Amino acid sequence: MGEQPDPFTTSTLPDFISSQKIGRPVTLEGQSNRGHPYSGLKKRGQSSRSWVKIDENGNSTVLELDKATIMKRCSLPSRDLRLLDPLFIYPSSILGRERAIVVSLEKIRCIITAEEVILMNARDASVAQYQSELCKRLQSNQNLNLKDDLPFEFKALELVLELSCLSLDAQVNELEMEVYPVLDELASNISTLNLEHVRRLKGRLLALTQKVQKVCDEIEHLMDDDDDMAEMYLTEKKERSEAHASVELEDNLHEDFESSGIVSKSAPVSPVGSLSGNLGKLQRAFSSVVGSHRSLLSSSSSGENIDQLEMLLEAYFVVVDNTLSKLSSLKEYIDDTEDLINIKLGNVQNQLIQFQLLLTAATFVAAIFAAVTAVFGMNLQDSVFKDPTMFQWVLLVTGIGCGLLYFGFVLYFKHKKVFPL
Repeated sequence: MGEQPDPFTTSTLPDFISSQKIGRPVTLEGQSNRGHPYSGLKKRGQSSRSWVKIDENGNSTVLELDKATIMKRCSLPSRDLRLLDPLFIYPSSILGRERAIVVSLEKIRCIITAEEVILMNARDASVAQYQSELCKRLQSNQNLNLKDDLPFEFKALELVLELSCLSLDAQVNELEMEVYPVLDELASNISTLNLEHVRRLKGRLLALTQKVQKVCDEIEHLMDDDDDMAEMYLTEKKERSEAHASVELEDNLHEDFESSGIVSKSAPVSPVGSLSGNLGKLQRAFSSVVGSHRSLLSSSSSGENIDQLEMLLEAYFVVVDNTLSKLSSLKEYIDDTEDLINIKLGNVQNQLIQFQLLLTAATFVAAIFAAVTAVFGMNLQDSVFKDPTMFQWVLLVTGIGCGLLYFGFVLYFKHKKVFPL
């Protein structure tokens, strides 16, 4: 059976989606858009984007593809392509379809098939790292003639998971290095500037926790669903479909050959011809039985091979779960620091209340002393006011009485354990 032409080659694609490794995109007329006054405007209904195609040999090619071409090539609905749109923010997701795997993790958004990876051509460092690392690994395996148990789609998916986990872990480590010194400074010096800094860091922590949690939930969801994992075996499904197509083609050719050799009804039928016809029928029946048996074996083996993908997902699930544990520990440290700050603030507030009680008691005693002196300051007619030493005795007795009263308040507060003295 001959090889089918690649619909992504420049010979089969139109000009506006042809591959451009180096140079400017080509317009519908096949000319460069440099110097055109309306070069920045797109025609209505045209939504071509720049993509990078990486084949099994590690060769990368820049393509200009529109949404309809990708949907037809990969048999994807339009809602799956929205996950790859950089203008929209969607949560991390890994979707297994009939002929492709749609991956959107961190800033890496790509479509993985059994033969190639179609990557969104962006200027982000993570996308460039994924492209170079995947090409490097595929080319090294080809040059060294290394046989890997993983099919092509799992190699591409593994690299996406690896780079995403490394990116998340690097973000967590960077946040840890920034959070711990700020929290230690806040614990020793409670100020508005430090509190505002911790508030911003806590917002970053919550956003990063949501991203890591979403990746962890997505991997766990795939591990719990065997049907979704079975859908992601693209190479195996492709081989089965090709084998089925070859069997059908062979049957059609055999039937055409038999139909061309049919004799007329009036001609005598020899026993050798009838014997050969019976043998042909038996051969076809036997081949159909063998084909059905092989299809059953392939379906059962695909159920057993799910363990391969499950082990791959489980390895990165452990990594993501470890990253999530770091974030949980960091959040607990922030909560502990907040509790410590609340305790310190509560202690300061208690001290202020104690001081306020002492001031209130002193104010009450001073008010009594002022009331007595105010009485003697009035212009009253009495023998007491005629003796000049009598006022001194009144002040002395009033001051001693107020002092004893204040000391009584202090003893009362100590007895009630309002504050230790």
